[in-house]
Amino acid sequence: MDLGFIGTILWPLKWVVSAILVGFHWIFESIGMDPGAGITWVLSIIFLTFVVRAALIPIFVRQIKSQRRMLEVAPQLKKIQEKYKGKKDQFSREAMSRETMALYKETGTNPLSSCLPLLIQMPIFFSLYSVLHEAQINKTGIGLLTNDLAASFGNASLFGAPLHETFTNASGWEVRVIAGVMIVVMTASQFITQLQLVAKNMSPETKESPMYRQQKMMLYILPLVFVISGLSFPLGVMFYWLASNVWTMAQQYFVIRSMPTPGSEAALAREARLAKKAQRRGTATPVLAEAGAGAGAAEIEAVRVTTQRQQPVGKNRAKKNGKK
Repeated sequence: MDLGFIGTILWPLKWVVSAILVGFHWIFESIGMDPGAGITWVLSIIFLTFVVRAALIPIFVRQIKSQRRMLEVAPQLKKIQEKYKGKKDQFSREAMSRETMALYKETGTNPLSSCLPLLIQMPIFFSLYSVLHEAQINKTGIGLLTNDLAASFGNASLFGAPLHETFTNASGWEVRVIAGVMIVVMTASQFITQLQLVAKNMSPETKESPMYRQQKMMLYILPLVFVISGLSFPLGVMFYWLASNVWTMAQQYFVIRSMPTPGSEAALAREARLAKKAQRRGTATPVLAEAGAGAGAAEIEAVRVTTQRQQPVGKNRAKKNGKK
């Protein structure tokens, strides 16, 4: 994969990526690890991944907010689709497109916002690929990654598997075993990430919208992407991809558990957990605790209102209310 002109455009980003990589390599060398060992370089790549993903957290939060707005407009979007259902003429398609775009503009939603973190990551991924490719193949570095460090990385191996080799051009069985295991783990982590989103964090309204069908398609398409591309990527780059996938899976699990989509299965489960926790602390009535075991957010709120403790009323105030 020759990045050519794209690699030149990404040069500033490549400089930053190489600086972070060298920084972690220096830290691990300072604590006594072999600077030329494959494990030292692999850990440097993994921690580089964590820095990149941590920097993208604000973008991820923005993505979550945008997705929530998309869910809010889902019923209105469905009405527009029902309005033009079965109409195939050009006038109807244009009218439907105008009304849809007007709805997005009015509500401040963007259907492409869910792709934003991935789109931002792609230049970083290509920059890392370029840096590692040049270091492993040509033994040349960039920025703080000197030629000596590049040569060290290019010659590094993990469990006998050179980090610059791929599954398809492996010189030994070690590369194929490690690459094969990583491809399986990457594919599984991506599938689990999409599955927990589709199965637990979508409201009933969303599951009836085209968005749900798109998400279900991605559930099976994205893992195939990792299988196909994983065969041609060097082991060093695959460690970045694997660490990023694991981060995404853990991050999404936390978001779904603590900030689920209103009305989704995850939201109902969270309300049940909160109700049980309140019962253990002695701050919930038995009726509320019973409701929390299987009721949704609306039902729990209704029970909370009906079981709220009445404030005592003084005699004078009671007489005054009686006169009314």
